[in-house]
Amino acid sequence: MMPVTLDEILNEMPEELRLRVLQRSNEIREELNLREVRRLRKLTQGRLSKKLKIGQEGVSRIEKRSDLYISTLRSYVEGLGGKLKLVVELPNRPPVLLAGFGERSGSKNESSGRKNTSKTTRSSAKLKTKSSRTA
Repeated sequence: MMPVTLDEILNEMPEELRLRVLQRSNEIREELNLREVRRLRKLTQGRLSKKLKIGQEGVSRIEKRSDLYISTLRSYVEGLGGKLKLVVELPNRPPVLLAGFGERSGSKNESSGRKNTSKTTRSSAKLKTKSSRTA
């Protein structure tokens, strides 16, 4: 019996099944753990730990954990030079980007340079009213 190549097997499949197999193989190819992502960036745990301002053992612990705070994961990804995005996949709907979880809190106000001055303005108005009464 002659060996059979993957291409030969795929070519004999119904087109719908072949497309599903190819799609899933692409998804699997893109699934990496944190350690593998760090290695793709050619960073050691020591170099990443300096960027994150934690010890090397802290990086090791993060990479071994299966349950992380989103903020910890975001910091880790940003330390690699990346950006965290969370996608929700629901049945019978296209994927949805989850807003607010991939960004640092307050980052929009910080980037625009705006400050919340409404409290300060009200306090200043009260002082002006009191000083005009005493005059």
